[in-house]
This record gives sequence, structure tokens and C-alpha cells, in this order.
Amino acid sequence: MTANRGLTDRLIEWFDVRTRHRTARHVLLDEEIPAGTGWIFTLGSVLLALIGVQLLTGAFLTLYYAPTPDHAYESVRFISSTAAGRMVRGIHHFGASFLVVFLVLHLLRVVILGSYKSPRELTWLSGLALLGLVLAFALTGYLLPWDQRAFWATVVTINIARLEPVAGEAIAAIMQGGSTIGALTLTRWYSAHVIFLPTLLVLLVVAHLVLMRLQGSSGRPVRPKAGKAFPFYPYQAFRDTVVVTLVLLAVVAFAWRGMPPLEGPADPTDAGYIPRPEWYFLGLFQLLKYFPGRWEVVGAIIIPGLAAAFLALLPWIDRGPERDPRRRPLIMIAVMVGVLAVTVLTTLGWRDRPQTAAPDVWTMREIGGRAIAGYSGCAKCHNETGVADSLETIAFTRGAEWVEGHATDPEMIAPGLREPPAARSEREIAAMVAYVRRITRQPYPGYPKDIETAATVWARYCVGCHVIDGDGGHDGPELSHAGREHDIAKLKEWIVDPEAVDPDADMPAFGDRLSPEQLDAIASFLASRK
Repeated sequence: MTANRGLTDRLIEWFDVRTRHRTARHVLLDEEIPAGTGWIFTLGSVLLALIGVQLLTGAFLTLYYAPTPDHAYESVRFISSTAAGRMVRGIHHFGASFLVVFLVLHLLRVVILGSYKSPRELTWLSGLALLGLVLAFALTGYLLPWDQRAFWATVVTINIARLEPVAGEAIAAIMQGGSTIGALTLTRWYSAHVIFLPTLLVLLVVAHLVLMRLQGSSGRPVRPKAGKAFPFYPYQAFRDTVVVTLVLLAVVAFAWRGMPPLEGPADPTDAGYIPRPEWYFLGLFQLLKYFPGRWEVVGAIIIPGLAAAFLALLPWIDRGPERDPRRRPLIMIAVMVGVLAVTVLTTLGWRDRPQTAAPDVWTMREIGGRAIAGYSGCAKCHNETGVADSLETIAFTRGAEWVEGHATDPEMIAPGLREPPAARSEREIAAMVAYVRRITRQPYPGYPKDIETAATVWARYCVGCHVIDGDGGHDGPELSHAGREHDIAKLKEWIVDPEAVDPDADMPAFGDRLSPEQLDAIASFLASRK
């Protein structure tokens, strides 16, 4: 045992002479933290972890992403078609939102505690630069899916850049790359997103950490706890680990629940499309609405520029030694007014959604069309392992009209595959076409089995006469809020034998057409519509 311990000690000593790992451990873990430092000082470690997650997931996404207008959209669709791809893309997407949130929280903590004051001015400025870089990441990454939302949001971004009074046209020309938004635009934004910005980010993070270690942690300015400074490890390291773990679990939970949907492929001719930015740009988007025409430069450049200048000059505006927020009322009021203004503008932008925007929730016809496509034999050939292209691939390459013709008369497209004449009704074909049209805009999010069963019944039998959420026929009463008037038992009576409930009812009986499972599913669904 003694001999083994001696060998281990010699190996550790040999390794330390060549790597100085003991010194590195001391620098990383033994930093003295002011007494009273607690959970609020874990935000920096959370940001480091989120930046690492973004770089890692972004690297994996580049393995399958193709940065050309002809293939970008399809490559993102392919990534989204696999479970691993959906998770990685979801973590990357929601991780960006978490990164913005915690960056703002970190900056607010610095402002409230006065940690930007001398001698930490450069640390503050590097933090502001990191916020700008993160927003630049969001802008450049937004274009990469090359769907309608990405394309037209980029058009708005470049038009805003043109408003800059001195070099606006030059900046817009660099961002666009050509006479129109196209291949050069996508290539430049992709290069910025995966090469230039990550390099700047890593350098700036290192500079920020070095400055922070040189100046030390500012600690709490208000009623500091009695006691001596303590090392970062294990107490503060434990707090950091707990908070980082909880935040990363939250990111994974968001990604697990569902990835962001794709809209249709970018269409430069669709000038009627109304773009919507991500939530962290909604405040600016809403601000622009209050400064139309020639005043647009005020909302796009002047007001955001003044806000940025105020933050950058804050260490010199607030030069006194006092860090207690109660003794800095003017600064606290100015910052809180700014936070309130951004919150209100973001909320208004979130609520002011155009009616033409495609909803995230699929219609019952679309859900039923997907199930009908599987039940009616399409999945025998059109799936991921079948002999023909998948339905999703056909939707993009051939369109809904081709699918409708093929479903109506399969032998017309592929001789020898004719189905029995009664295999698919007009309503079933219409539901399949609705599904194909929707899958080109948004990957199927997945619904519980009972909803899919109810949707199949709805698409086959109900949609021709009844309306739910604006979709359906008008021969019968609207059922968008059927649950307000009838419970499950009454709805089952109507479905099984309408004339037994109302002798004048024109609705046919479906008791002999539906299985008990189907009857329970459609009645439960309608009863849930309050």
C-alpha cells in the first residue's frame, strides 16, 4: 500500500511539473469570495454553462445543416425529423432564450449592487459587449432555417440597418451581400454565426473572466455579513452547481416538450407575409410601430442608441463610491423605468399578433389526415423505410395537388397500385391533403392517441357539416364550444342516434359506424370544448 501511494504521489508530482495543474486548481477553486456572497452570485456560472451548451449544440447542428437557399430548409427539416435532431435543435433554440434572460438578470444584479463602479468599469463594458454579441447570434441564427418567418424577419433587420444615418447603406450592403437576399446573404450570416461570432464570444468571455478575477468579486454592498472571506470551493461551487443543473434541466424540459415549428419555405414573392421576431426583439418591433414613415429612425436607431449609451456610460454617470441601491435613487428609478418600458413593449408586441399568422395548434382535419394516411395504406410505401418517398418528402417535392391526384387514383401515378373505389372518401382525401399542406409549414408535434382517434372520426364524418375553430361545413351547428351545452353522455346520445334525442334531426346515426373507442374519443373531445 505504501509503495502504491508513493508511486501515485510521484506520478502526480511528475504531471504537476509539466502541467502546473495544482496551480490551475488553486486559481479556479481557491479564489476568496467576500463574506455574504450567496445564491444571487450564481448567475455568472449559469451564463458560462449556457454558452457552452450553445456552442456544443451549434457544432452538432452544423454536421447536417447545408447553408444554401436550395438545401437549408430541407436540411433543417431533416434535423427535425429525428428524435436526436429535434432535441438538439430544441436545446439550441430554447438555450438562446435562457441565455438572453440570464444575461439580463446578471446585468440587473450588477446594476442593483453597483458592481460596475471603479475599478470594474472594463468588466462592465465587456459584459455589455457580451449582451450585444448574444443578440447578434440571435439575429444571424434567425435566418438559417430559411423559412418564411426567417426570411422576412431578415428583410426587416436589413431595412432597419439602412436607417443608420451615416453608414446605413454600407452596413445593409454588407449584411445582404448582393442585390437581393439570397445565397450570399445566407452564406455571410452563416459564416458570422458559426465562425466570427463564436471566436469573438470566446475571446470576450476570457477577457471578462480575467478582468473579474483581477478585480475580485464585488460582494454585497448592503449589510455585509460578519466573517472572513471564504474560498470558492466548496460552498459557492455547490450553489453554482445546483443552479446550473436546475437551469439546464429546464432547457432540456422545454426542448423535450417540443421544438420550434418551421413555417413554409422562404418565398421572396410573398410580400403580404407579416414577419414576427423572437420574443426578445418584440419590444423593438413594437416600438417601431409608434414611429412610422420618416420618424422610423427614432424608434429603430435613436432611442435604442440612447439606451445603449446610458448603460455604457453608467460607471461615469454614477461615479460616487456608494453602492447601496437605496442611496442611488435616481439611477435605480432610471433603470427600473427602462426595464418597465421594455417589459410593456414586449408584452404589447406579444399580444399584437397578426390574425394571418399560422397557429401552432394543428386543426382536427390535419391531425385526422395524418392518421387516415396511415390507416388507408399510404404508410406501406411512404414512410422512412418504405419503397417510396415519405409523405413529408412528397409534400415538399410534389405538393398537395399531386398527393390529391395520387390518393384519388393511385394507378394514374403508379400502375398496379389501384385501391378499391371505396377505400378513400372525398373527406378522407381532403384531410390527407390538409395534412400534407400543413407538414410543409410545421413538423408534426405529436398528439395523444385519444386526440388522434377523435381527429380521425372528425375528418371522416363530422367536418363536412360542423365547424371547429373556423374549419368545416355549415350544414350543422358549430361545435367549437360544444362542451358548454352538452356533457359526454348527451354528446354520445346525439352521435349514436340523433333522432332519439330530436325527432327532427337531419344528422345520420353513427352508432354502427364507430367503435366504442372512437365514440369515447370524439365525445370526450367535444365535451372538452368549453
